Amino acid sequence: MYKQLVDSNDKAVEAGLSRQVLDPVSRYYGGTIDPGTGIAWVNHTTGTPTDMCYWGAALANPDSKHYRDEPLLDRLLLATEFVLRAQHADGTISPGWTNYHSPPDTAFVIVGYAQLYQLLAQQEWAPLQPVLDNMRLFLKRTIPAMLTGGCHTPNHRWVLCAALGFLHELFGLEEAVQRADQWLAEGMDITPDGEWTERSNGIYSAVSDIMLIHAARLLDRPQLLDPVRLNLHMMVYLVHPTGEVVTDYSGRQDLGSFHDLSPYYLPYAILARSDKDALLAGMAEWAGRALSAPGVCSVNVLVRMLLEPELQQPFEAPADLPVKYEKILNGDFLRHSYLQNMEESGHQGRIYHSRLHTDFGAPVARYRDGETSVTLITETPSFFALRHGAVRLLAVQLASYFYPGYVPMQEMTRQPEGYHLAGEQKKGYYGPVEGAQLPQTSRAPVSPWYLLPHQSRPLTHEQTFRVEAEVQRTDKGWTLRVHGNEPGEVMTQLSFIFGLEGSLTSGDLQSVGEDCYLWSGGNLRYVCGEDWIELTGGELGHLAATVREAKLQNNCKAVLVNFMTPFDKTFTITLSPSMIRE
Repeated sequence: MYKQLVDSNDKAVEAGLSRQVLDPVSRYYGGTIDPGTGIAWVNHTTGTPTDMCYWGAALANPDSKHYRDEPLLDRLLLATEFVLRAQHADGTISPGWTNYHSPPDTAFVIVGYAQLYQLLAQQEWAPLQPVLDNMRLFLKRTIPAMLTGGCHTPNHRWVLCAALGFLHELFGLEEAVQRADQWLAEGMDITPDGEWTERSNGIYSAVSDIMLIHAARLLDRPQLLDPVRLNLHMMVYLVHPTGEVVTDYSGRQDLGSFHDLSPYYLPYAILARSDKDALLAGMAEWAGRALSAPGVCSVNVLVRMLLEPELQQPFEAPADLPVKYEKILNGDFLRHSYLQNMEESGHQGRIYHSRLHTDFGAPVARYRDGETSVTLITETPSFFALRHGAVRLLAVQLASYFYPGYVPMQEMTRQPEGYHLAGEQKKGYYGPVEGAQLPQTSRAPVSPWYLLPHQSRPLTHEQTFRVEAEVQRTDKGWTLRVHGNEPGEVMTQLSFIFGLEGSLTSGDLQSVGEDCYLWSGGNLRYVCGEDWIELTGGELGHLAATVREAKLQNNCKAVLVNFMTPFDKTFTITLSPSMIRE
């Protein structure tokens, strides 16, 4: 894998050189253009520092065809000058997508930039000195922002701690350790089963893992590795047979999108060696097979391999990974007790520029048997997802006009051969505010609605909409039974969301939009390659093509089943025989 990374890094070097701005009058002179925006940025993903990591790793690596290539060094020097010009007076950067003058996005860059600086500083090559001087100046300028700056999201705290650790190592800065300890004093936001707050298996869980690994080493806080171990062991059960990570319930932008294990390579590889853990080694090998490039600035695998040469070596006796299991994650987590204590925090359920992630620790069930992989989910629009070979049933979602939008399941209990799920929504009406509680504006010629004390209105005529689902395994696949009674005459819609790559080859379907169909009956078959699944249970109980506030996913095929309350519907899912469990 090391040789493959060296080769892919050399290709990335050339691609970056072709995008570098060489016009001295351009505001982006020395930066590399992000193909998606046509702008040169200083960020840790699509920005110039990522290309700099490719270039620096090549210059420092005798195995690269660009080793100590002086024209490449000249281009790297231009890039360091661009980065310095783009840095704000307060030491921060603005990544381009949002978050202007952003301490956490600056911290991401610091983590990658510092590692590259350390790698280049090890080289006994005098022409590197101007590059090193510029890089060190950039890092030094970030110190005030790192000592005072805040963040938006839970994982940002651990990125800031890693950045502070690198600044402490480079500049002997004790204040950096003190600031990191302030963040660490907030405690670890992870369940006993290993799930981070954002439930972002595709992106931010891996971010928290690698950043805490850095922080543990740099700040001499070995206990920070304990939550990382929990998450890495949990992730064993959150990867589909193809290597696709389970993102069906994420609280971030990876929700329902394709991600592989590559961001987890470094966490798995580092802890597999330090812990001599064969299972983590097996996961590291799996993650390594997904690595097609060294990675972005903050998590460049090749830079880390050159700093820690032992990472270049193959693993000793990695364990075989489980291919047949059934596991409930967070089944015993006391989530409701934590939620009941939320009022004591004093924020009244409102925070700005972020979200509370109250779905943290909600139960998730994972089932795998060979090439078949199933996820049952609570507190998200989808409650069921299935992979069967090449077939991807990405989501099964229930929506209604009761509380317009999706109905998330909130409860999950295990049953013989399956699971019971339930979700409940309430909606009522609000009476007039009592006279004694009305503001003076209510007696003025103009009485704005937003000045009335709406929290004081008495609740009237509250209604409850409860839906339940039983998901059962069968010899040929699965059955989904969904049922709900009151209120009556609620328009309801169940959506089956399939991958765009497959084809719907049977079923009574009426097109209501691009790749969107009402399914009124007949056996519905979805085929992808040699694999297929077949469903029964279609119904056209009303004609609505959508439910308000329930936006269907893009780049997917949606099959919709319409029915009215009360309903008791059973759907069968039959799997193509070659992969039916024995």
